Amino acid sequence: MGLALLTAVSWGVSDPLSKAGMERGGTPFLASMIVVLVSVTGYWLALFIRGFDLFALPVWVVLSFFGIGLVSTGLARLLNYVGVQRAGASVNSATVNTRPLWATILAIVFLGEAITAQGVLGILCVVSGLGLVAFSGGGDVSGWDKRDLLFPLGAAITFAFGNVARRFLFTDTAATPLDAVALNELAGLVGLVSFLLYSRRGRLGSFLRAPREAYAYFVGCGVFSALALFGLFAALERGRVVVVDPLSSPTSLFAILVTALFFRRVESIPRRLVAGAVLVIVGVVLITGPQLLVL
Repeated sequence: MGLALLTAVSWGVSDPLSKAGMERGGTPFLASMIVVLVSVTGYWLALFIRGFDLFALPVWVVLSFFGIGLVSTGLARLLNYVGVQRAGASVNSATVNTRPLWATILAIVFLGEAITAQGVLGILCVVSGLGLVAFSGGGDVSGWDKRDLLFPLGAAITFAFGNVARRFLFTDTAATPLDAVALNELAGLVGLVSFLLYSRRGRLGSFLRAPREAYAYFVGCGVFSALALFGLFAALERGRVVVVDPLSSPTSLFAILVTALFFRRVESIPRRLVAGAVLVIVGVVLITGPQLLVL
């Protein structure tokens, strides 16, 4: 429980920091690169200190974690930070919080799991909460388009896929959270750097050009994001996805709190946004918690 809450608090702080960095001249792609680079540095340094048990794992396990990282770290992080830039940290966080809903839908579609009356009620709460978020008038003070929610929704679906796949690997292999998170972030870095080299041939200088203040916020975002990801992986190793995901779902409330305290100049926090975020969390708990109402 403590690890999942560490994840919620850390991610709740990281999104507002990334928004502050982008307001000072950074970009979503630069944010993704810096955040992943900070994580890779920290995790692989920890591996050097602990010793390389990582290479004792079967090749298919290493490749599996690496492949999941390409999607859930590279792509999902980029979608997340584009959402932060366009809609604001508070709106983005509330939308990404729907992650357990998509994990449940994936389980129903691909694993044949049943849905209960409580699950249906939870889905209705999540959809209603997203409606309140979309029409709250909150988020980035310069305004945003409803279609901008597609970015955090895409991130939520990608994160959900990653969490389910990682839990399966933790159950069936001897991989540790540090092994998994180090491979995950390295894969994300490889994916982002490959895309950068392909898309910015001869223009790397323009990509890296940003004020020092933006870099400072992105590094801070990377530190909190690294804490969040390690907490999530450690929690997934010890508990089921259906327990870990709802416990880490208050992320949006922490993001709203940090934004309201320190970043009111760039984002507005109306009551409907807070109500929508709470409704999403209630829906997530109904979907993934003990099923007391059955069809």
